[in-house]
Amino acid sequence: MPLLRQIRRGLDALYLGAGVLAALCLVAILLLIVAQMLARWTGTVFPGGAAYAGYAMAAASFLAFANALNRGAHIRVSILLSAVSDRVRLLLELWCFALGAAIGWYFTWYAFWFTYWSWKFNEVSQSQDVTALWIPQSVMVLGGGILSIALTDHLIHLMLNGKHRMTRDLVDQSHGE
Repeated sequence: MPLLRQIRRGLDALYLGAGVLAALCLVAILLLIVAQMLARWTGTVFPGGAAYAGYAMAAASFLAFANALNRGAHIRVSILLSAVSDRVRLLLELWCFALGAAIGWYFTWYAFWFTYWSWKFNEVSQSQDVTALWIPQSVMVLGGGILSIALTDHLIHLMLNGKHRMTRDLVDQSHGE
């Protein structure tokens, strides 16, 4: 059991760390936008600022997926799940997590090869920054991989314990629920 607890702590730290990195990407977007504004006001050029902000936005999105899943922030059809019996609910959740994990791993696999070929062919962005595209694409692979791990983690937990590990903060819940 101590090994399983260490794995659980490691996975939770991975999901939280990805969420923290996503938050830092949002701060980077703010700083990039402010830097662009200052450059415009002073009459200087900040080449690639918009592209960097776009890369940070994509990184923030992909890195936040697993943490959002664990916090119950992804869209779920709770009305349907609450209207069916416990057995049907378990089967629906198993199907959803299995399908989600399969799609997540499929996406990660092809995103990896997409990134690899971008690196191999030295593809660069077409904007002024001329950034090697494998750099922002690798964050997409990382975030997709962490999401795939989280979906697989929830699937295994659901199969072994009969319930997923998603939590819901009271602050995050809408007033309509």
